[in-house]
Amino acid sequence: MKARNLIDLEDISLEDIDEIIHLAGMIKANPSIFTDACHGKIMATLFYEPSTRTQMSFKTAMLRLGGEVIGFDNPSNASVSKGESLKDTVRVVSNYADILVMRNPIEGSAYAASLYSKSPVINAGDGGHLHPTQTLADLVTLSHEKGRLSDLTIGLCGDMKNGRTVHSLVKALSKYKNNKFVMISTPELQMPEYVIDILKK
Repeated sequence: MKARNLIDLEDISLEDIDEIIHLAGMIKANPSIFTDACHGKIMATLFYEPSTRTQMSFKTAMLRLGGEVIGFDNPSNASVSKGESLKDTVRVVSNYADILVMRNPIEGSAYAASLYSKSPVINAGDGGHLHPTQTLADLVTLSHEKGRLSDLTIGLCGDMKNGRTVHSLVKALSKYKNNKFVMISTPELQMPEYVIDILKK
């Protein structure tokens, strides 16, 4: 994979996505082979808003790959509560860790963090914007269940406007050929225009 950060799946190639899906399948089939894959590496989790599944998934994955985890899951327990800026937090923490995983309620915060971090940054959700790692998990499941990621009809129902997981999923699946989307929502919760524009290209 050529990309340094994982902020938006738009930033990585279709080949990169397929490589990640293939690697996930290998890890699932033979987990014991990868128990030392991250030995000696440290992951920092910077969670500025509550999370259960995403945060614990990242921590579990890193530990099972032989790495270690530092970070915070509540900004009130970090220097953020004393007014430290995102820029300063990221600059400092990236000196301690080999990779940063961040969730923040502000859209674009993960990209901003990547500008100041000395280590790669993974976007674990930035406001109602994007959630690329959830999408990768969804693509792994779809690939396993359907045997392909093209020539699919995908139905989406609910909050299209604020659903970061939906935005990321649609953008990723639009990279594959002949996929069709059926979106159902109330008028005030329709898919943002910037996502629709990607589908029109």
